[in-house]
Amino acid sequence: MHENKIVKTKFLIYILILFLILGGCEKDSSSYALGTLERDRVVLKTTASEIIIEQAITEGQKVKKGDVILRLDATRQNALLASSSAQLAIANAQFEKLRNGARIEDIDVAKSKVNGAKAVLVSAQKDYNRNKKLKKQGLIPQGALDKSLATKDSAQANFRTTSEQLLALTNGTRKEDLDQAEANVNAAIAQVDLETIRLNELTIRATRDGYLDSLPYHVGDRVNMGSAVAVLLTDVSPYARVYVPEIWRVKLKVGDKLMVKVDGLDQDVSGRLRWIDSSPSFTPYYALNADDRSRLVYVAEVELLDNSDLPAGIPAQVVLK
Repeated sequence: MHENKIVKTKFLIYILILFLILGGCEKDSSSYALGTLERDRVVLKTTASEIIIEQAITEGQKVKKGDVILRLDATRQNALLASSSAQLAIANAQFEKLRNGARIEDIDVAKSKVNGAKAVLVSAQKDYNRNKKLKKQGLIPQGALDKSLATKDSAQANFRTTSEQLLALTNGTRKEDLDQAEANVNAAIAQVDLETIRLNELTIRATRDGYLDSLPYHVGDRVNMGSAVAVLLTDVSPYARVYVPEIWRVKLKVGDKLMVKVDGLDQDVSGRLRWIDSSPSFTPYYALNADDRSRLVYVAEVELLDNSDLPAGIPAQVVLK
C-alpha cells in the first residue's frame, strides 16, 4: 500500500510538472507577435497608354526624389500640346482685335458702303415716285409700279444695314464681347497647362527617396493607363508587420515602446508601435466562441528606432511581455 501511494504521488507530480511546462510554453508563445520586416511601398502608375522608350534606373538602385526612372513615348502628347498652343494663339489674337477696336481703314470702307447704299436708295426712291405718277395717269401697268417699290424697299434695307455696321465700328467693342474673348483666352491657357502636365507625367520620376524594388515592364512594352510601372521601397526606418494575439490587443496602444527580435541579429532592436488594426484578421470575434476567440490576431506595425539599414522581408517577432 505504501509503495502504491508513492507511485501515485510521483505520477501526480509528473502530471503537475507537465501542466506547468505546457502552461509556460503557451504563455511564452503568446508573448510574441510574429511577422516580417517591411518598408513603405510606393507604387508609381501611368496616366496614359503609351510605349516605354527608356528605363533610366535598374532594379535595386537607390533613388532620390525627382530622379527619372523611365520615360514613355510622348509623340502623341506633343501633338496635343501643339494643338492647344495654336488654339491659345487664336484666342489671344481675337481678344486683341476686339480690345483694339476697328482700324481706320475698316471704318473708311464702312463709310463708303453707307454712301453707296444711300445713293442707291435715293435713285430707287425717285424711280418709285415717278412710276407712281405714271400709274395714276394710266401710262404704266401695276406690275412696273410694284417692281419699283420692291427695289426701293431693298435699297432702304441695305442702307440701314450698312449704317448699323458703321455705327458698330465707330462705337467700339461691347463689354460683353470683350469678356467672352478674355474667357476664351483663359480657357485656352488652362488647356495648355493641362496638356503640359500630361506631357510631364510621361516621364516617371521617384516621388520619395528609397530603393527601386521592381520594374514590372520592359522597354518596348505598351502599358495601359493606370498600370504600375515601378515600385519603390522608401529610404526610412523599416517596421515589423506582425500579428498580435487577441489577449494582448487590449493592453497595447499606439506609441508603446516594444523590443523586436530580428533573425540574424544578436541584439534586440527598439521599436515603437505606430499602428494596430481595430478589426481582427480572418473570422470576426462575434462569430466565435470563447475558446476560438483566443486564436484571433490583429495586424500591427512596429517602427524600428535603430538599424534603419535592415532589408525588408526578414522574419521578426515583437516581444509583448
